[in-house]
Parts: sequence; C-alpha cells; structure tokens
Amino acid sequence: MLHKAVQVRLYPSKEQQIQLAQTFGCARWWWNYALNKSIEVYTETGKGLGQVALNSLLPKLKKEKDTEWLADCYSQVLQATTLNLTTAYKNFFDKRAGFPKFKSKHGKQSIQYPQNVKIVEGNVKLPGNIGVVKAKIHRLISGKIKTVTVSKTPSGKYFASILTEVECENSSTTEGKIYGVDLGLKHFAVVTDGKKVSKYDNPKHLAKHENNLKRKQQKLARKQKGSNSRYRYRKVVAKVYERLSNSRQDFLHKLSYKLVSDSQAVIVENLHVKGMVRNHNLAKAISDTGWGTLTNFLAYKLERKGARLVEIDRWFPSSKLCSKCFYQVKEMSLDVRDWTCPNCGAHHDRDGNAAINIRVEGIRMLKAEGSAVSAVGGEVRPKMGRKSHLRHSPMSTEAPSTRSRGVVH
Repeated sequence: MLHKAVQVRLYPSKEQQIQLAQTFGCARWWWNYALNKSIEVYTETGKGLGQVALNSLLPKLKKEKDTEWLADCYSQVLQATTLNLTTAYKNFFDKRAGFPKFKSKHGKQSIQYPQNVKIVEGNVKLPGNIGVVKAKIHRLISGKIKTVTVSKTPSGKYFASILTEVECENSSTTEGKIYGVDLGLKHFAVVTDGKKVSKYDNPKHLAKHENNLKRKQQKLARKQKGSNSRYRYRKVVAKVYERLSNSRQDFLHKLSYKLVSDSQAVIVENLHVKGMVRNHNLAKAISDTGWGTLTNFLAYKLERKGARLVEIDRWFPSSKLCSKCFYQVKEMSLDVRDWTCPNCGAHHDRDGNAAINIRVEGIRMLKAEGSAVSAVGGEVRPKMGRKSHLRHSPMSTEAPSTRSRGVVH
C-alpha cells in the first residue's frame, strides 16, 4: 500500500471559522497541558505518560468547571493530538527529532481528524458541528481517506491535507536515465546523466524578498504590542514569508519533477545541513536552499514511479576525486572551483566532476545490491571513503518535511 497526501484550499464560512478557531484552541490547550503533565511526571518518577494514561485525563477535565469547554470539541481531535504528542516523544527518545515544544496561538494552527471525513460534491465534510466546508480540490482524491489535517496559516488561509491509502504495484523501472546530482550554493544543483552536465543556478529566494521583509518587520516592531494594528500587520509580514516559501516550493517541485520524469534512479549525497549551518558565514544561504526538501520530493516522486533514490555517504570524496583516473587529491578548499588532476592532467570543473563521481558511485551501489540498471556511464571505480548508505524512498506525500543533509562543494 502507498500513502499519498493532497493539500486542498478550504473556504470556511464566518460561522465555520469561529468553530475551527475554537477547535484549534482546544487542541492547542490540550497539547500544552499534556506536554506539561508529561514533563512533571517524568521529573518526579523518571517515567513518562503514555497515550492511554493521557487520554484517561480527558473525561475529568471535561467535567471540571474551568475546562468544561473541552467537551464542545470533537473528541477524536483531542485523541489525535495525544497520539501526535506521544509520537513526538518517541521520535525524541529515538533521536529522530528534538524535544516537543509548547504551541503558541500566534503560529500556524492545525488539527487532525483520524476518520469520518468525506468528500461531498467537491467539498470537504468535517465531523462534529462544522459540516461541509467549501473547498477547491484541484486533483482527483483516490483511495481510502486515512487522516485529514486542517490548518490555518499565519496569513489567514485554511488548508486540508488529505492522506489516502492506495494500492501500488510492486514494480520497478529499469528504463530511463540515471542522474547524479551535486548540490551546492553557487549552483543549486549540478546534474549529469553520464553524457552531459547541466547546471541549475541558485534562485536565492530569501535575497529577493529580504529588503521587503526587513522593511515590513521594522514597521511591525514599531507597533504597540497587543494592539489591533499590530495584530493586523502580523498578517502582512506573514504573507511575505508565504510568498517566499511558495516560490521555493515551486522551484523545488519543478526541478524534482524534471529529474524524475525520465529517470530510473537519482543519486544524491546524504548531506548534513545541521552541521553545516554552524558556519555563520554560510548559515543563511544554506538554510535558504532547501536541499533536504528537494531530496524528500525526489524520494516520494521516484517511489510513485517505481524508480530509485540513492544516497551516497556524505564523506565520499566526490569533489577531490578525478573522474578520469580516480586519483584523489588530499585537500581542496571551497574557493577552488576548477582544478587539474596531477596524475592524468585532466582539467575539471569542481561541481561537474563531483556530479559525475556521485553518479558512478551510485551505480556501483545499485549493482552491488543486485539491482538491474541500464546505465550509460563507463567504468565503475572501486569503493572509496567511509561506508555508503543505500536506502529506499519514504512514503509519497505532498507535504514536505525537512531532513538534515549537507556538504557544500
């Protein structure tokens, strides 16, 4: 089975907006209360509270005078919040994520419906008192609906992320190109298919919006805290961030689609962005690129097609290795953009040479695990560097999550 998510725009009525705001508030309060309770119990006993223990607190809270308004919230929304909190704790203890944070009413608001959501005449019907919400469904929603996450952005827009489960054929393609991709800052991506090298410039989304963002943030800072004027102007600043995010997402979706459309495999480096942003000179530029998001997009789009995403080890010397004779230079600083191999005399563009090496290493890994590949691309060099990792792509989803990767070539 394959999971797919489609995000659709919602247009709730004024009454539905009030009902959603109340539900957002209940879910946010319960998350913060349950998180605080879990921290207190863990501090006292050294043991956390599980999903069943937290849910057992709800009936009592709904009867108490100060929190009886929780009874007006659709019960499964609160239970889904509990599940998400316990999952966040598990991810933290498994070192897959940071410690769960308290939620603010000023940020993005979201609630999750685990069942009973229906598509009715092109609109979304939510359980409870909300009913049918006008929606703009831009693509066919196929399969069984598993969960629906309703969210409100800081700019005031409503969305529903509809997760469905569809049957997929366990087929893999051996037709198409194999791309090697080197990610960087000067050029966002340098791509080779074994015959030619293509360079995609870094669009620098933040730089295009930075002056406008700075001006509006300064104006927001001058407004009195708690005033209606400040509340309204927060949405103006949020819209600039939204345009910035949308332009980045659009670029990454188009590039990932272009790479996936005619490929049987895409090979990238397993980059470590978290470590890279410690370099304060490059932190802003690295954070703006979206390398991890591109890898996520590639992963689910390739899986949907039956193709492969291969991640080679971040310590593989792709830039310092001659793609002609496999000679490896000892040191190469970031300001060196082209170099000549001292062994065979071949002249290399740094990023193009790295993309070629990444591609050949990925093909070697695919053949080593026994995958059938029809690759154009010469000799496969012996394995070098630290142990490489080959992984299958995660579930298909339209909602990106940021994953840490990173070296700059």
